[in-house]
Amino acid sequence: EREREREREREMLLQNAPLAAAALLAMAGGGEDGRRFNASGNTAASMDLGLGLDLDLNLERWPVVHSEVARSAELEAMVDSLLSRMTLREKVGQMVMADTRYITPEEAGRYKIGSVLSSGDSFPYDDRRAAPSKYRRLAREFRSALEAAGNSSGVRVPMLWATDAVHGHGHVRGAVLFPHNAGLGATRDPDLVERIGEATARMLRATGIQWNFAPCVAVARDLRWGRAYESFSEDPELVRALAGAAVRGLQGRAAADGSRNGGETAGGAFLGPSRAIATAKHFLGDGGTLGGRDRGDTRLGEAGLVRTHAPGHVAALAAGAQAVMASFSSWNGSRVHGSRYLLAGALKGRLGFDGVVVGDYDGHAALPGCGSGSCAAAFNAGVDVVMAPEAWREMLTSTEAQARAGEIPMARVDDAVRRVLRVKARAGLLDPAAYKWQMAPLAALEAEDEKDGERSGEEQEEGGGGGGLDEDLRSPAVVKLAREAVRKSLVLLKNRGGVLPIRGSARVLVAGPGADSVPMQAGGWSVTWQGDGTANADFPGATTVGEGLRQALEESGGSVVEPRFNASGGLANTNPDVAVVVFGERPYAEFEGDRKDSLELKDSDTKAMMRVLKDRGVPIVAVLLSGRPLFVRDFLAMSDAFVAAFLPGTEGQGVADMLVGDMDGNPRYPFTGRLPFSWPKSPKPERRGDAYYKPLFEVGYRWGGLTN
Repeated sequence: EREREREREREMLLQNAPLAAAALLAMAGGGEDGRRFNASGNTAASMDLGLGLDLDLNLERWPVVHSEVARSAELEAMVDSLLSRMTLREKVGQMVMADTRYITPEEAGRYKIGSVLSSGDSFPYDDRRAAPSKYRRLAREFRSALEAAGNSSGVRVPMLWATDAVHGHGHVRGAVLFPHNAGLGATRDPDLVERIGEATARMLRATGIQWNFAPCVAVARDLRWGRAYESFSEDPELVRALAGAAVRGLQGRAAADGSRNGGETAGGAFLGPSRAIATAKHFLGDGGTLGGRDRGDTRLGEAGLVRTHAPGHVAALAAGAQAVMASFSSWNGSRVHGSRYLLAGALKGRLGFDGVVVGDYDGHAALPGCGSGSCAAAFNAGVDVVMAPEAWREMLTSTEAQARAGEIPMARVDDAVRRVLRVKARAGLLDPAAYKWQMAPLAALEAEDEKDGERSGEEQEEGGGGGGLDEDLRSPAVVKLAREAVRKSLVLLKNRGGVLPIRGSARVLVAGPGADSVPMQAGGWSVTWQGDGTANADFPGATTVGEGLRQALEESGGSVVEPRFNASGGLANTNPDVAVVVFGERPYAEFEGDRKDSLELKDSDTKAMMRVLKDRGVPIVAVLLSGRPLFVRDFLAMSDAFVAAFLPGTEGQGVADMLVGDMDGNPRYPFTGRLPFSWPKSPKPERRGDAYYKPLFEVGYRWGGLTN
């Protein structure tokens, strides 16, 4: 308690530190005004805030990264030639990203927009039930508009379409959704993560989308953060191990000479027709904000920032990630979107990143002197593409004017556009022969759409639409992969008396708010941004945990019984052999999912039901669906077995695979998942490295010990 009090006092001091720290960063060229830092990275100033923070800035603290994607002289020459023929308006068009909700294909062509995104609640033609063929139709309309618009210079640069497919193609109804990153962190399986990345890329490309805003390589240090489940782990080394695998899965692997390594038959080659551009996000420190506040302030010295929050990015860059997203958050009071020290100095300089730095959703607007439609400071700090979802027209106008006035140096404009063109060239969009190869699979699907006629969302639910596309979204192979991921992601925290696995011939009571809820299994970024406002019908083809248990038990001669309670609250059922209670958090995503203080799960109804079962002597298997470890003392105490399922996605059979054994009670699969985060002993988060760190279960724990 004394250590906690000291920590609270330190946090109060830190609340007064940002202005002083930001002033230091500005003096070093890392503040919003984007002033200088010298060639070696040594700053001309330092400051002692009395907080134990090392604020002497030195880029030599950062590692040097050698990307698997080598520079190609031929490609660079093509990029330079194209850049030299572009007008300023055409260049600025490559630097601004609009949301498909707020721009039409005709406008994209007229304004020479270089990229668009579909954010969490953006759907083709505002249709949340849009069939995959509607995504392809919109992609075709954007392509056609850019081709028809023409230009004065004779330069045509294809557009990129991006989205957040953070655990499968979450926008599309019926798509398989994999466990979120927290669950994948529990698997500790880079090969599995790479295969999931590859499957996700195929889903995206089959809908006309080439750019994924994933993987998130944050190191979540405070579980109150609403994006904790997007982090693989609080352990930087585990994040490092999985980050590179995620990038390679999405993009493929490049040859040593920087080529796509395969030619026309290698659709799975580096950024081939079945691969997508990966984005390491968010650079840097988004998982370390004070109090776990989304878009908050990460307050620690440079050495700590590099040691704790950089490893995932280093691995992603080494694997060849072609995009990096700047963080909404701040570092010691300085907004990352405006930090020239972090973006230009550390990321592009010391780490050697030669791809695109993209801003987050309107992230530039928080910088001093900026707004949604104008922000020279972000470009000057090193952002190459600003995400101006709704104010894209204003951003185009202001950026062009600022470039003409010298507020944004022309060299900075050319550097930003060169990076965009380089990535597009690597993705095969600038060379006519490569472009035809890239588009061939999508063109075949579009031809099939025209032949068969577009099916409505209801038709897709009944029979599927888009021909081969459905094989990418929900094929037996993809379902099998997701089911494997679910099995490997479950962490057994308790198994008193060997209640697990359940004998296949048993009578099992299945209850709890999560027993038949795909939205609770899937969490955020599932059909909608927050994952809210959805029902099981929004996930056609998915299987709930309860349905998975019914299938598994019926196959082995067992059965599921529904809970019935009498007027006094007692259990009216004939005693079942065992009860499985599935409960947890309701869906959420960034910002909305932040917990202001306590990590305690409050669910009085489930707790009361478990007490009734306990009083009747029914063994209880508790399955927790959550985006993070929670304080669940009473639930854990009342259960005989306790499984942390995190957010397993759409394939509830994977949970049943682990809970139900054969007719003799032998396990069909062993529990191999290990905790990626510390499990709190109290409602307060437990963070490794804190003086009072004494969690209930440490990182790496599973029932039977760390390694057994």
